[in-house]
Amino acid sequence: MPQIVVLPHATLCPEGAVIEAPAGKSICDVLLENDIEIEHACEKSCACTTCHVVVREGYNSLGDPEEKEEDLLDRAWGLEATSRLSCQAIVESEDLVIEIPKYTINQVSENH
Repeated sequence: MPQIVVLPHATLCPEGAVIEAPAGKSICDVLLENDIEIEHACEKSCACTTCHVVVREGYNSLGDPEEKEEDLLDRAWGLEATSRLSCQAIVESEDLVIEIPKYTINQVSENH
């Protein structure tokens, strides 16, 4: 089973984490199921950018982002070439290393 290595994030995952990630699940769902409360203000419907992550390793193992995701990512804080919306990035067979950006465009945390 692939793993997701989550780099330390001051609020959501201060120690970082290594998580078993079943293929076929979104990065967002895997994080939430493992008590890493990443924001997802649109309830994972690809309508915001609050679940933005940067894939540091394993980016090419993910399916290509659809045009809607790419358009939304243009509004994400800290956009990088390997940025994805975690609700749309589906884990395949390779391990991933991800970084959750320090900020989102959300002014108020939704506390999901």
